[in-house]
Formats: sequence, C-alpha cells, structure tokens
Amino acid sequence: MQKKVHLKFWEIVNMSMGFLGIQFGFALQNANASTILQTFGADVHHLNWFWLVAPITGMVVQPIIGYYSDRTWTKFGRRRPYFLAGAILTSIALIMMPNAPHLAGSMSPLLIGGGMLMIMDASMNISMEPFRALVADKLPDEQHTLGFSTQTLLIGIGAVIGSTLPWILHNIFGVSGISVGGYVSKDVTWSFYIGAMVLMTTIIISIVSTKEYPPEFYQQEEQKNEPKAKFKIPKVMIQLLLVQFFSWFALFSMWVYTAPAVAQHFYGTIDPNSELYKEAGRWVGILFGVYNGVSALVALFLPLIARKFGRRITHSIALAFGAVAFFSFFIIKDPVMLILPMLGIGIAWASILAMPYAILANSIPPKQMGIFMGIFNMSITIPQIVNGVFGGIILQHVLNNNPLNSLIMAGLFMALGAISVLFVKDKLDLKRKA
Repeated sequence: MQKKVHLKFWEIVNMSMGFLGIQFGFALQNANASTILQTFGADVHHLNWFWLVAPITGMVVQPIIGYYSDRTWTKFGRRRPYFLAGAILTSIALIMMPNAPHLAGSMSPLLIGGGMLMIMDASMNISMEPFRALVADKLPDEQHTLGFSTQTLLIGIGAVIGSTLPWILHNIFGVSGISVGGYVSKDVTWSFYIGAMVLMTTIIISIVSTKEYPPEFYQQEEQKNEPKAKFKIPKVMIQLLLVQFFSWFALFSMWVYTAPAVAQHFYGTIDPNSELYKEAGRWVGILFGVYNGVSALVALFLPLIARKFGRRITHSIALAFGAVAFFSFFIIKDPVMLILPMLGIGIAWASILAMPYAILANSIPPKQMGIFMGIFNMSITIPQIVNGVFGGIILQHVLNNNPLNSLIMAGLFMALGAISVLFVKDKLDLKRKA
C-alpha cells in the first residue's frame, strides 16, 4: 500500500508558495481597506459593516470549495484548478478596487469599492481553502506542524511586503501619497497592481511544482483509517471553536480599528482625506508588516517549540503574548514605539495560522479533508461576523467612540483564547505523553 512520503523543506515551500501571494493580497486589503473606504466616504462607525464582507464570503465559499475540491479529479489535479481560478478572480479585483471612482456611474464609488472587496475576499478564499487541505493531503501526520508552519512563514513574507509596499513606494520611490477628490492615492493604487502580479506568479509556481496523489491513494487511506467513511465532526474541532472565536474576534478588531486609532491618538486627526491621516495609514502598513515579519520568523521555530512543549501549550503562550501586546497600546505615547506590541501580535499570529490546523489535521478522514477544513473555517468567520455586527455598536455605546478602546478589548479576547486552548485535547500531545 502506498504511503505518504516525507517531503523536503523546499518541496513544502514550493507546494505552499501561492500562500505568499494570497497573503500579499490580504495584507494590502487589511492595511488599506479602511482608509480606502473612508476616502470613498465611509464613516468610522460603519467600517465594521464593510469588513463583514470578508468573513461572510469566507463562511459561504470555503465549505463549498472544500466539498467540491474533495471530489474534483482532473488532469490538472484535485486542488490545483481552484488555486488558478481564485488567483485570476482575485487579481482582477485587486486591480479594480482602488479604481472604483473611475468605474462609478449611477453607483457610488463606496458601493463599488465594497463590491470589489466582496469579490476579492470570495476569490482569495477560493484559492486559500484548497491550500490548507493540500498540506494534509500531501504530508504524513508528523509533518503537519512543519507544513502549516511553512505556510505561516510564506504568509508572513507576503504580508510584510504587501503591508509596507505603499510606504516603500511613497518614501523611497516618491510615488504620490495624496488622494484628491475621493480618488485613492497612487502609492496605494500601484501597490494593488503589484499585488495582482505577485499573486498570479506565486500561484503558478505552486501549480507547476506540485503533484497530487491519485484518487486511488485516498481510497486506500479511507479503507485503512475510516472504513465506513461516516461524516462525523471530530471532537477536537468542537473544542477548538471557543479558542478560535476569541482569537479571531480580537484580530478583526485590530484590522478594522488600528488605522483610525493610530490616526486619532498618535497623529491627531480624524479626517481620512488629510495628509496626516494618510501618513498614519502608511505607518499602520509598516506596523502590520512588522507583525507579519515576526510571524514569519516565529514560524521557523514553531515545530521545535511544539515538539518540546506540545501544541496546546505553545498556542496558549503565543496568544498570551498577543494579549499583552494589545493592552500595551494603552500606555504607549510615541507611534514609533508601536513596533513593540507588533512583536507580540506577530507571535500570536504565527501560532493562530499554524497550531489549530496542525491539531485538527490528523483527526480528519483523508477523503474528507477539504470539506472539514472548509467547515472549520467557520470558526474564523463567525467571530468576525459577530464583531462586524456588534463592533460598531460596542464602540459607540460602550467604548466611548474611541477606536483605541477596541484594541484593548481585543487584548481581553486574546487572553481568553490563551486560557481556553488549555482545555483542548490534542491527539498528538496525548501520544507524546504516552
């Protein structure tokens, strides 16, 4: 019977290279979407509603893609056709979103921008979900932590470049950072163009360099591990739901409110069309690049740390670093010093992208890997939807209209995540103790 072979590190890198491009696009969106939408006329209290687009599309798209990719067998492979389709659609959305004012006719640029945000998110989810499943498809159980950590490394690299690119284009290459008449500044616009090119290139590298096992292999695996192939949600997936809720609720607050919080409290402006606000937005891009860079470095050591302490303890410690980082926003006065909390957030982000998937992967039947990974994505999208629905209300009626307080609330939720993960039963940790 054919067994999964251990892959070399660079083979795993090539297999997951498309994640670099996907996260490049996500980083551009995360660092710039709030500023772009405010440029188009969105109110800070309504930003969370636009950001709902991402989790809602993810919740709908990923299970569907997971279901069909489990059942797709073509000469191009099982997961790879979805990589390419998602990359093409995402690249189109990246090019069109900053050009919403040019496309506006009877519709407002804000509505077009929100629509492009929806298409972008849906398309990136089409590519992203099969990449998670591919790691579990290709790698034996003992390489799952390495596989998902490698994805985290590539996510970090892509996010660093994507987050900092507008700053680089403006400060080093002199590309204009001024938005006039509701149009997106050229440094951001060109960053989105470059992101589309990087996304297509990296996806193609993964498609060309990776071969998938034939259908017969998974039939053998199914007979060996799960003869009746019952559709049963693993207990560990249910245990991880609370951890995921706390973690992703906190992250959503960070992505939505960091830019307005930094602009208001460190640059003294709430006008999204002012040069100071644009400068704050570029600095937030740098900060997001820092935490993603830290996550890339931490990802290199996660397999070693998890091997020594176990994946649950590793994840708990990482989330605790994130909680302390969010709380520190309250005492920092100099925007340059905001780099320090980004270090802790980077540690948490690295673990969030790797540990839950590594804990879950060896509890899923191989033939149902795509659909279960898609369902598990709801543990990411639901907390963001909850935050999106109630975040603005909480900001207005509980947090005194102060976006900085939303980041402090994120710290509280991250701390709750650090505690809740200790109650998860990790199959590999139990084997290690035995």
